[in-house]
Amino acid sequence: MREVRALMIGDVVGEAGMKALFAGLGELVRRLGADIVVVNGENAAGGFGITKDETDKLFGLGVHVVTSGNHVWEKKGAAELLDAEPRLLRPANYPAGAPGRGMALVQAGGAPWAVINLQGRAGLYAIDCPFKCADALLERVKAEAPASIVLVDCHAESNEEKEALGLYLDGRISGFVGTHTHVQTADERILPAGTGYLTDMGMTGPDDSVIGVKTEICLRRNLSQMPIKMETAEGPASIHGVLFTIDASSKACLSVDRVLA
Repeated sequence: MREVRALMIGDVVGEAGMKALFAGLGELVRRLGADIVVVNGENAAGGFGITKDETDKLFGLGVHVVTSGNHVWEKKGAAELLDAEPRLLRPANYPAGAPGRGMALVQAGGAPWAVINLQGRAGLYAIDCPFKCADALLERVKAEAPASIVLVDCHAESNEEKEALGLYLDGRISGFVGTHTHVQTADERILPAGTGYLTDMGMTGPDDSVIGVKTEICLRRNLSQMPIKMETAEGPASIHGVLFTIDASSKACLSVDRVLA
């Protein structure tokens, strides 16, 4: 049995998150023996959105695919960047005609991979159904790259929605992670039909913060209920993510390990 390992990293927040990756990702990949690295980069540019600069830096660090979510549209030039870079994904279930793509087929660690990016609808935008979109993309994988090991990043507010989608895809994909809440959950497990699962990977960003934002601003927002502009916190940061160990032949997940570095 040949094992492959997929390292997926939670939402990179601003300069602090990028610095944490520059300082620690290489050693983390070596220590964990990761064959593929997938990073959610939707907040990499100052805490909201991503630009070509952050995208190029992430790929320069050895990241294979960058996923995103609802903030990917924040920066000027986002549409052009998404159209131009096939390894930078936006959620696949945005309506037809949206810039970019929601799935990447890549080779890494001597294995073929399909990385799918989806977005939930509960508490977010009323975009297309992520369940039906996932069905369609898996049919594409079956037709275009049937040997692929499939990983899913579901960017969603609702834990219920993420868990339901993970179970809906159980046995059809190898690894399912949630992003968006910036708080790592402790429910890592292998689902009944063999899919590795974690509701949310957490964030790669500043430790002294409220989900990556300056604490004093979040306190003022909550105490005053005023729409005070959020600013990304600075200082020491941590990397949060998950490592899936997968049987390359059966594509079943063998272990799920939360990552904190």
